[in-house]
Amino acid sequence: MLGKLLSFFRNKEVYHDIIESLVAALEAKDAYTSGHSQRVSDMAYKLSKGLGIRGVELQNIDISAHLHDIGKIGVPDKILNKNGKLLPHEWEYIKMHPKIGFDILNKSKGLKSISENVLYHHERWDGKGYPKGLSGIDIPLGSRVIAVCDSIDAMTSVRPYRQAMGFEECIKEITINSGLMFDPVIVQYIEENIDTVRRFLKPKNTIF
Repeated sequence: MLGKLLSFFRNKEVYHDIIESLVAALEAKDAYTSGHSQRVSDMAYKLSKGLGIRGVELQNIDISAHLHDIGKIGVPDKILNKNGKLLPHEWEYIKMHPKIGFDILNKSKGLKSISENVLYHHERWDGKGYPKGLSGIDIPLGSRVIAVCDSIDAMTSVRPYRQAMGFEECIKEITINSGLMFDPVIVQYIEENIDTVRRFLKPKNTIF
């Protein structure tokens, strides 16, 4: 029994080290990703708990949120770090990152269970997302949670080509896109718990 416990904890430690190494590799390549992955992971974990998600599913959402952009490792640097608007062919490269991330994670026995959350985090509730155009509850719950948190962090972070959006304006955008980009149930929770969300979804370098 002791041997099994030691093996379990060693495995957890190994996978934690793998995750941190993958994120560090991505952050070295993409300046924007520095801190973004951790903030999205923190938001996704707290939002998921608020939605009543527990156990293995909660853990998987937390880890997959931390690794949601890992596929950007396969996107050319000049596109990933471009300051201006992306050209259509450059945007096609960016849209490949969920599949690249899925392929990376799917090769690991310990990370395979989170790979679909990563693959589908840019799907939309209305079916107009990518890479497969899934809609509604066909999109994994973890991916739906990550999509909201990823958007919140993106909107409220300073980028070279725009200022950070304030909290109220950001939530207004999330609400407008309820049933379009985002799961209406998740958006409803945010609307009904706005003060809580303001506290636990507060990323760095934002205007609140």
